[in-house]
Formats: sequence, structure tokens, C-alpha cells
Amino acid sequence: MDRIRQLNVFYHERKVGTLALYKERLAAFEYDKEWIESGFPVSPFSLPLEKRVFLPKADPFGGLFGVFADSLPDGWGRLLVDRLMLKNHIDPVTVGNLNRLAIVGDSGMGALSYRPEIPLCAEAAALDLDQVAEECEKMLKIEYSDNLDQLFQLGGSSGGARPKILTKIDGEEWIIKFPSCDDKKDIGKQEYEYSLCAKECGIEMMQTRLFPSERCAGYFGTRRFDRKRDAGGAVSKIHMLSVSAILETSHRIPNLDYHLLMKLTLEITKDFSEVLKLYRLMCFNVFAHNRDDHSRNFSYLYDEQEACYKLTPAYDLTYSHSLNGEHAMTVNGNGINPDMEEILEVAVQAGIRETQARKIACDIRECVEDMLEGYLKKHMVYKIR
Repeated sequence: MDRIRQLNVFYHERKVGTLALYKERLAAFEYDKEWIESGFPVSPFSLPLEKRVFLPKADPFGGLFGVFADSLPDGWGRLLVDRLMLKNHIDPVTVGNLNRLAIVGDSGMGALSYRPEIPLCAEAAALDLDQVAEECEKMLKIEYSDNLDQLFQLGGSSGGARPKILTKIDGEEWIIKFPSCDDKKDIGKQEYEYSLCAKECGIEMMQTRLFPSERCAGYFGTRRFDRKRDAGGAVSKIHMLSVSAILETSHRIPNLDYHLLMKLTLEITKDFSEVLKLYRLMCFNVFAHNRDDHSRNFSYLYDEQEACYKLTPAYDLTYSHSLNGEHAMTVNGNGINPDMEEILEVAVQAGIRETQARKIACDIRECVEDMLEGYLKKHMVYKIR
């Protein structure tokens, strides 16, 4: 595979700018002149709308700015891309990030697309969900599947550790997840029940479903929030930016606290109601033992009509651990077992009245203990009073 040295970035067929290889390892970026006049900053802190060449650091995204790293698959998606390269006699170690973005093309999460594209496989026949689950299991165990092309087409641009597919149901774009090697068979049912509880707690989520299976309790699916269908049925993409990308920090390093996340949300959205949404989500994560609350599991969507960023609906909510069993995002400095005082301290410093914050936290705790008691008891979760 020839090394790409320059790549054009697009948003809804409008050219945003150009990425160019600098000193063989950095992807310099420059906005297009027309985009500066009528576009928006695709990453508010790192890439303000200015006519100049922006240079990223080598780390943590391999010489990319975080907003472009967000377009790259990680975990399951990266595994599929690398295995497909090997199938095509390409050494993945030698493939740079500009080439990987070209492989993503217009299939990535969010709204940015990259040209020229590099096609890795031809169209492949569809598989039913149980077949996909079986092939995913085989891929994780022996890193090989006879249906690699299908798996890549279905999930090669996705992020996250668990296998998943991106598919269309009744004209809407959906994500459907499958168990990883470390997951229990009922993981899909568990995430679905967590989503129902989160909605009951007043947390905004997209529509979720439990898709039937003959192999397990079902597969969890959620409608995508980075895709929107208009009245005529046409689907458009929405620009999306993770906290990891905004702050140019790796989600694999637990170096952030909810204090910072509250401040960032107010700075990015300019809307205090978004801070309240985040506070509800923090409370849910603590009480429901969702400790995989790293910086790529919080994101913002750009609302083009209102010219502002807003928090995405919540996602990836389930019983989970992070490094050493702690929260990836600490609560007032505590990642092990944050208590009510620490939860309220985050709220008060964010500008939420203590009486309001306490009521929200107590309501969410009660709802979680009622609806998710089976999962929390199974793991003997410490109750926060």
C-alpha cells in the first residue's frame, strides 16, 4: 500500500481542510478558505477557525489531532481492519494514520469523511445476527473468520472493545453489540435493562432494543445519535467530538475528574442545562457501578442550526470496571467508592444548588436500586448513603 501524504477532509460534501504528512509522523492540518468563512471549528480548542497550519503532537494519537483520531476505529473495529490488511498481504504496522483515515473514507462515526478513499474489500452478503455473533466469537478466539469481509463492512469503522455492527433498521441507523470473550452471555440483556433504568432516571438516551437470539438472552441495540433522518427519509450525519478528542488526551489513561468534565461541558455548550444532564449521568454511573466512564464515553454533537455543541445522549451504560476496579473518571478525586458528600461537592462546585443536587442523586439511587437490584446484588455492590 502506497503511503498517503495528503488527505482532504469533508463535511456534507463541503471541504473542511487538508491533512498533510509532516516529518513523516505528524498530520498537519489547514482549514479550507471557504470553510473559514462559513464553517465552524471542528475542534474548538485545538483547531480554531484561523488561516494557518496546525501541528499536532506525536502523542497520544499517533500524530493526529483528537478530532481526526475520533474517526478511526479502535478495539473491535481496528482488529477487523488489521486482519483485513493481513488478508490483502499488507503489514498493519507499516500503515500510517492518513492511510487508515482513507480506509475509513465516509463510513466513520460522526460527520467527517476523508478523500481519496482506500477500499479494502468488495460488497459482501449479509449475515443474520446469530451468524454475526458466531463469526465475532471465532474472530476473537482465533483472529480469523471466513466472513471477514462481511464483518468489516458491518463494523470496521466502529469503536469500543465489544464486537458490533452498524446497520439500518426501518430506515434508521443502528448499532448492535455482541458479547466479547470476557462477557457473560446475558450482557446484551443487561445493557438493555441498564438503558431502561437510565431513561427512568431522566437520562437522555436514544431508542434501545433487545434483538432476539437463539444463542443467548438477546443482542443490545441502540439507534445512532450521529445520524438524523429528515421528513423526506434522507439521512444526514452529525459532527461528533469526544472529550478525549477535545482535550487531546488518551481515554486509556484515567486522568480526569467529573469536576473538569462539568467545567468543560459548560465551556463547550454555554448551556447550564447540559451541566445538569451530565450530573444526572454521573450519579447514574456511580450508583449503577458503570465504572468504564472514560473520556471517549462522553461526547458532544454540533447543532448546525443553533451553531453550538450539546452533550450526546448517554451511551455504553452497563455494569463495568475500569483500571484496578475504579471509575475511569474520578468523583471529587475518588475513583474507588465515591460517597454522597463527594457527589454533592462536584455538583456544588459546578453551580448546582445542593438541595436540588441531593434530590436528583437520591431519586437516581432509589431508581437504580429498584430496577438493577439483581445485577448489583450479584456483584455485592457497596451502597452509597
